[in-house]
Amino acid sequence: MGGNEFQKPLLNKVYHVNCPGCYVDQKKELQTGLPIKEVFCIWVMALSVTLPISSLFPFLYFMIRDFNIAEEEEDISYYAGYVGSAYMIGRAMTSVLWGLVADLYGRKPVILLSTSAVVIFNTLFGFSVNYRMAIITRFFLGFLNGLLGPIKAYACELFREDHQALALSSISTAWGIGLVIGPALGGFLAQPAEKFPSLVSSDSLLGRFPYSLPCLCISIFALFVTIGAIWLPETLHFHKKNELESASDVPDSEEKTDERKDSTLMSLLKNWPLMSSIIVYCVFSLHDMAYTEIFSLWAVSPKSLGGLNYSTDDVGTVLSITGVGLLLFQTSLYPIAERIFGPIMVARISGVLSIPLLTSYPYIAMLSGFMLSFTLNCASIVKNVLSVSIITGTFMLQNKAVDQHQRGAANGIAMTLQSTFKAIGPACGGALLSWSQKRLNAAFLPGDQMIFFILNVIEGIGILLTFKPFFTTNHY
Repeated sequence: MGGNEFQKPLLNKVYHVNCPGCYVDQKKELQTGLPIKEVFCIWVMALSVTLPISSLFPFLYFMIRDFNIAEEEEDISYYAGYVGSAYMIGRAMTSVLWGLVADLYGRKPVILLSTSAVVIFNTLFGFSVNYRMAIITRFFLGFLNGLLGPIKAYACELFREDHQALALSSISTAWGIGLVIGPALGGFLAQPAEKFPSLVSSDSLLGRFPYSLPCLCISIFALFVTIGAIWLPETLHFHKKNELESASDVPDSEEKTDERKDSTLMSLLKNWPLMSSIIVYCVFSLHDMAYTEIFSLWAVSPKSLGGLNYSTDDVGTVLSITGVGLLLFQTSLYPIAERIFGPIMVARISGVLSIPLLTSYPYIAMLSGFMLSFTLNCASIVKNVLSVSIITGTFMLQNKAVDQHQRGAANGIAMTLQSTFKAIGPACGGALLSWSQKRLNAAFLPGDQMIFFILNVIEGIGILLTFKPFFTTNHY
């Protein structure tokens, strides 16, 4: 069969020979059962680029302390915030670019570049010798990481519509677990010479660079993912001009012509169902990133400052347990809840339940022993389950608001705005936590009560934005 001929239409669709997107579409039409292998691939790729985002938070407090740039202990959180923000600033600068690249040249090249960036720059961050190197390596890690936008488009294109909720849920599960297991790895594996003196000498490479081991483990995982991604199928359609013209008698041809006219960024910015879902996504993402950093910094802060006085090991244990609970919920219960209530209603319910939960955190710090551990683990599991349920719903709404040819750019816009908000999260979160811990005797919301109140205000704004007239959608 010649390169410019068409295969026999299947279900009134035309498939082009030598087009990877058409090949994937054909496989979807013939697919039976749950696509477990594809879901796992999506999950692993998303996890590999999510793990480095917050893996530094449990040891960042100690890393900044070792750099000797904070004059007072209360200022450590302030400096830590800028290191946490560097990644998101870098990602905000290039997310639209990577989305456009994914729409023009395919999802796969962007996936390979992003996982390779994790291998290189996450490793370099672990071997940072000063504050400046830590910020620069985190910045480039975000600058070259364009996966989280195109991977959502890729998930919608790789799966049939009845499996897209599961596919997008796997991405948000990977996101949620990465934001939990990443810090768990950072907590368990940082400072190995102090924790495992019989295995790691203080004079060894890992002893001299006490925060390199968790980064190395994540980078090795990303390396294997990069190698495996070489065999991924491409889902973008590549049709030659004469093929498009010869298909003019097919109903889809008008849509293909319209795609060329409607593929500008301006059309995406005018798409209010898309933009409203992105803005809601950004507000909740700001909240989640601020919470992720604040939780770890709060947990390792001294009791005298309202913290839990936890070690990095203690934080790692809490977050590991949270990760298991999150994985079980997202793979089993979320798809059911989404079918019953719809993604936007699940997001609203989750947001409302998060507010009283966060209000309880300063009072959890008053507990001790088993009750502290048990209550904190339960609260952390529930909080992360609620957060990921919100993010999954907004993922679905964003990708249903645009056609395939715009999904890369649309998700690039989402990643740019989200990264901007998430850059604000750690910087402001660290600074506000530092400020809160200096007002322990204030009359109004003393100490850490203030920081959790601010988190609740952001959550409340996000909930309000899910209602009309601000939020609109063509699908739900």
